[in-house]
Amino acid sequence: MTAKLPLHSARWRDLDGVTVDEVAALLREMAAAASPGSGDAWRRSWTNLAEGLLDDGTVYVGAYAALPHLIEAAAELPPERSVEFWVDLGFIVTAEDRHPVPADLEAGFGAALRLAERAAVRSLLAGVPEEVATGLALSCVAFAGHHTAAALWSLAPQEPELRLMCRWCDADTEIPEFFVDLARPPFAAPELPDPARAGRGEHPWGAVAAALEREPLEETLGEGWEPFLRVARDVAAAGVPHETPGWAVLCLVACMVAVTGAPRPAGRKRARRLMSLTGNFRCWNCEQTWTIADGLAENPAGAEPRSRHTPAWTDAEGPGTEPKPAAAGRPGEAAARLRQDGDALLAADGTSWGRIWAFPGSGSVATGSVDSLAIVSRPGRPALVAGGGDKGAVFLWNPVDGRIVHAPSAGHPDRVSSLTALPLPGGAVHLASGGDCGTIALWDAADGQLLTARPEFGLPVREPAGHRPDAVTGMCAAALSDGRTLLVTATQRGAVRTRDPGTGEPVGRLNPYGRPIRSIAAVPVAAGHTLIAASDGQGGVEVWDPAVDDPWDSGVAVQLSRRALDDAGHRVAAVAAVPGPGRHLLATGDDRGGVMLWDLATGLPVGDGLAPSTGTAGLRAMTATTLHDGRTVLVVGSSHSRSLRVWEPESGALRHIALDVALTCLAAVGPWLIVGHERGVLGLPLTEQ
Repeated sequence: MTAKLPLHSARWRDLDGVTVDEVAALLREMAAAASPGSGDAWRRSWTNLAEGLLDDGTVYVGAYAALPHLIEAAAELPPERSVEFWVDLGFIVTAEDRHPVPADLEAGFGAALRLAERAAVRSLLAGVPEEVATGLALSCVAFAGHHTAAALWSLAPQEPELRLMCRWCDADTEIPEFFVDLARPPFAAPELPDPARAGRGEHPWGAVAAALEREPLEETLGEGWEPFLRVARDVAAAGVPHETPGWAVLCLVACMVAVTGAPRPAGRKRARRLMSLTGNFRCWNCEQTWTIADGLAENPAGAEPRSRHTPAWTDAEGPGTEPKPAAAGRPGEAAARLRQDGDALLAADGTSWGRIWAFPGSGSVATGSVDSLAIVSRPGRPALVAGGGDKGAVFLWNPVDGRIVHAPSAGHPDRVSSLTALPLPGGAVHLASGGDCGTIALWDAADGQLLTARPEFGLPVREPAGHRPDAVTGMCAAALSDGRTLLVTATQRGAVRTRDPGTGEPVGRLNPYGRPIRSIAAVPVAAGHTLIAASDGQGGVEVWDPAVDDPWDSGVAVQLSRRALDDAGHRVAAVAAVPGPGRHLLATGDDRGGVMLWDLATGLPVGDGLAPSTGTAGLRAMTATTLHDGRTVLVVGSSHSRSLRVWEPESGALRHIALDVALTCLAAVGPWLIVGHERGVLGLPLTEQ
């Protein structure tokens, strides 16, 4: 019997995620299910209750009171009937977001996990379908307290690809064809450190070691697997100590699947696929080599980079191959990967590429997080960089050296979430800013001051009755063929308005379907004529002509080819205008890091696009610029990551940049890239200096 919170205790009223009545009802069903010939109605009740204990990755405190009761009941069930329970429990105890165990429940919950470890191992050794054997084996590891069990959340051996996280730079690395059936080991089994053989106290893993001793894996898995079997036996005999390397625990998991997975041929095939997890991978971004086990687990204990000469899956066509040496003297080889080192930008070979400078350039000015950037182009005068963020102020900088042009002035009661420049007749340029509570303000780009002569700016924009102010998710300037320039604003809930830049009053509306807007961009399509493109919350793109009065009238706007989007599996997260020598294109980026270019005259894609990359996966941050030599570059990143890709669509050339800061937004002017981040703004060169 485990120590449990009594069902009659008043303490249950203080616990989230479960009620004592739900627990009592499930216990009655589980007790009935222990009888021969009884049904499995309890499983449905358990599924419903588990959804309350683990809600969207969060484990609630009520789990620590309920689970000791339920684990004790599940341990009384026939081993083959409790498999799903143990797998579900494995996900609960390895969830990333877990509330601490209250002191008065700690002893009972710890004892329950020891009981779960014994019962789950018994269920595994009784034989299970091979498709659930991996989950059950990892759950057994979870109850033993080893961190590698967190791989439950990231492993899908039925799929060919594998996604790993670098512990050095937090970049994701995806191996598209990882899980393949291997006839022979792809690499030699690493040597198990002596401490992993030391063992822990009483444990149920001796039966696993005995089962592996009886299994002729050399014959069933094929030639060369005996060293891996020895590692698995040693780990099991020691009771899976917490200090065991993650790769060795995954070796044990693979061998357990080979022994227990049914039918046996399928279990052995899956075991060979899983055995590849005992190898290494090299991060595409920082080029550090890690064990695959460290890339799968959350905060793996003792994770350290491997030797740079260690063979890795990501070195060439597959595991165990030696890294291919770079061609000596190949042009641009060292420039393919750049990294920040203080205020220097270094190439892969350590040579200097250029200087990084910090905005605003004065330690006395604190910008905080900068969440929006805009380039202010002024006729006959140098361009400026505008930025705003959580301080509710707008800054104006010189993009070449980061010098503040005008002292910042506060104009928002809320965070500045979007910015755009508004060129006006006569050469004047205003700057519009939007806040996350619906505030819109107008600034004079000549002196950086809020236009206090127009008090309607700086106040929440009035929406139809019943609508509260909504976050401004994007702004852009739309040029019309009659010479006017309109301010276009978009909100999170889908209100897209065209506004008079002199009064702020709406003069039209777009987005008649009202879908939420994630990103918006203005794309010039002819002299004095701009189209508006926006990504919605469903992964689609809408294109509008701001020159028409009726929002249902498409004007000259052509929608993107639905077939091309579907064929590419391209669910758009962000849009950006890309300048070119003869025309502007629309760039669309998805949450996998892929980018497509589009001709808005035809709605068809242009070129091959930029392939997905998990190193820049997530909500898109994109900007494009034209270099002094006429080349167009598109810079792609993801919010709050530390890596960028610089792509030249014409040649297909691609560079990677690893930063020391988590970016929030991007802008570019000429050869200079401007990076907003959680503490301010950086500038860096896009061409070698």
